[in-house]
Amino acid sequence: MSSSLTPLFLFATVAFGAELQRFEAVEPHMGTLVRIEVYVASEADAKAAFRSAFDRVAELDDILSDYKPDSELNRLPAHPGADLFRVLQAAQQLAHDSGGAFDITMGPVTRLWRSARQQHRLPDPAALGEALQHCGYRKLHLDRATRTLTVDDPAMQLDVGGIAKGYAADEALAVLTRAGVRSALVAMSGDLAFSDGPPGTRGWRIDAGGTVRELSNAAVSTSGDAEQHLEIGGLRYSHIIDPATGMGITRPITVTVVAPNAIESDGLATAVSVMGEVRGLELVRARHGASAVVRER
Repeated sequence: MSSSLTPLFLFATVAFGAELQRFEAVEPHMGTLVRIEVYVASEADAKAAFRSAFDRVAELDDILSDYKPDSELNRLPAHPGADLFRVLQAAQQLAHDSGGAFDITMGPVTRLWRSARQQHRLPDPAALGEALQHCGYRKLHLDRATRTLTVDDPAMQLDVGGIAKGYAADEALAVLTRAGVRSALVAMSGDLAFSDGPPGTRGWRIDAGGTVRELSNAAVSTSGDAEQHLEIGGLRYSHIIDPATGMGITRPITVTVVAPNAIESDGLATAVSVMGEVRGLELVRARHGASAVVRER
């Protein structure tokens, strides 16, 4: 499961009781570059920590990818494994809390939009309407007691792209922590998860919606249309889909969420993008330890 790309190591010595050094590694996983920083005593420690963390991300990609036909997500087993079930539970809770603004059952619609971006055209309205008939978070049912999954529509397809990278960042960080790494940061596209700050600091210096903050043992996610969008007739359609319409949102919005973990910050950033500033901030305020900055251009 490990990547064939050799990690890139950068380091600088920092005094902190026993001498620690900063190491950084980058590998491609989950359709993006995953960057990890750690402060450890030796290069050997860093290499071992990086390998374990990247292997964990690769394992989760095999489970959660909707691009891989044989992934567990695409097979939709009646008895999902622990990782898939955790992600589905978190997603369904957020779907409920957001009134459906966050919805992982939009797979048939997101696939149409991927093709549309490649062909630089809007999805066919009839095909979009048909795809929407197979979506809806209320058609997906989870039983926590038996850890089982059932669906009302056999044509349902899931897309956990709005929450999976956050979960993977959390899990990579957990691997590093179990390896004894006290100070680490995992960056996956717009999602950051981090433990204690670099030695001698109060926390990691993070740009949280235009304001630099020193944070530790938290996560930050930023969602917007800067990288993935489709422009037609002077209108920019984001890759973030409004489940109510099946259309990419056209509101020029960037959302940055700070939360205790990245699975939460990742999902909230997507939900708030759909809901807009007023309703979205109400959702965030209801989550313990979460805050958000919303910028509408």
